[in-house]
Amino acid sequence: MKQLPNILTLCNLFCGALAIICILHAPEYRAEINGTDYTIITPEPVYWASALVVLAGIFDFFDGMVARLLGVSGPMGKELDSLADVVTFGVVPGMMLYRLLRSAYFQQPDVFDVSIINLAPALLVPCFAAYRLAKFNIDTRQSENFIGVPTPAVALLVASFPLILLFNPFNLAHWFQNIWVLYITIAVLCYLMIAEIPMISLKFKTKRLADNWTRFLLIGLTILSIPFLKFAAVPFIFICYVILSVAVPPKIAN
Repeated sequence: MKQLPNILTLCNLFCGALAIICILHAPEYRAEINGTDYTIITPEPVYWASALVVLAGIFDFFDGMVARLLGVSGPMGKELDSLADVVTFGVVPGMMLYRLLRSAYFQQPDVFDVSIINLAPALLVPCFAAYRLAKFNIDTRQSENFIGVPTPAVALLVASFPLILLFNPFNLAHWFQNIWVLYITIAVLCYLMIAEIPMISLKFKTKRLADNWTRFLLIGLTILSIPFLKFAAVPFIFICYVILSVAVPPKIAN
């Protein structure tokens, strides 16, 4: 039983590794354009990878809870959790954004002039996620709430993008085929992960409503928005989360 939290963490990592395979698994075909042969990779959305990120988030939520219930929290589990998170909630969303950028560039008339430099900004997400996770491990102020947006929140947000492209709620899909929207999204997410902004966590230390009303509000908004907004509920909740954390900053330990 003592290894159960670590097993859950490894399930998180397994989902992340499998999500990477899904992202990389795209059919290629040969095409002749103006007498020149090209190898083209179909820029299809990575729906299965999105589902795996959600499943990994569930494992990530329960591994810490189980460790506290069993009284087996320790440095080993903390380090293992960060190693798993940097893959699942850092590398995976970075690769998703890479593929989304590639798909967006396929809409451009000069698609074959696009270089790796145009797509490389997506890889800043795993870099900033790794920095944020390393900082979290040594920052004693984040025992109850967070400083900067946690990596699972960023990963779940990015994981919603392919699903919004697929189901196109409220005709939002075209926004995720715009290269500048994607570049701005990457810059904002990288900043939020390392910003010195107190952020609400869903850890309930007491049962008092006065201490947890922001958490209950977020949970309520999530439950109410999903039936109406569908997958667009994820960006909506993310924005509400950031705004509420800035408007009502949670207490941070000294």
